Amino acid sequence: MAPREYGQYDGITRAMELVGERWALLIVRDLLVGPRRYGELAAGLPRIPSNVLAARLKELQAAGVLRRAPRSRVVIYELTPYGRELEPVVLALGAWGFKAMGDPREEQILSPDAMTISLRTAFRPQVAATLPATAYAAHVGPAELRIQVDGPTLDVTREDGPADLAFATGPGIHRLLTGELAPARAIETGVVEVLRGPGDLLGRFAETFHLAA
Repeated sequence: MAPREYGQYDGITRAMELVGERWALLIVRDLLVGPRRYGELAAGLPRIPSNVLAARLKELQAAGVLRRAPRSRVVIYELTPYGRELEPVVLALGAWGFKAMGDPREEQILSPDAMTISLRTAFRPQVAATLPATAYAAHVGPAELRIQVDGPTLDVTREDGPADLAFATGPGIHRLLTGELAPARAIETGVVEVLRGPGDLLGRFAETFHLAA
């Protein structure tokens, strides 16, 4: 199915024609974290039908938003420079959407890539610059994210490594990021499970990452 046309001539209309189809921006969100194989994209978007994923990838490639690239005998998808220009748009849209999230439904998941983009959205570099450098290990489902904060610099990778605080969490972490739950209460209620390190470092995490509800 060809992307829809709205019959209007302005920048917002053209943007919607390029990335406004269902699932398109979520594909862009995940590729903002890094290049992905087809199977990795499908795993990160478990409800997307395979024919829709294939169609969206073709449409986004035709629009110059992403490209296919061979890597070590496999094909990966990565954003073009034009596609990466969507990053501030995606982060701003995420911050706006945070205000209307409510509580997660039982069937909703938090993928590692979605968590990564949420952290980029919530990161406060001015606050982080006043705090000691800290490494966090966040277990999101079966994946572990290493979150390195060094002054105003944030680096989130999907790899193992030393961490000052390791914790497990899920969709409910949005209540910590918005300040609805204090760090101690997030631990008490099981929204965050401390795995290693002093639990009071979660307070530093909450200072560093915050979104207005």
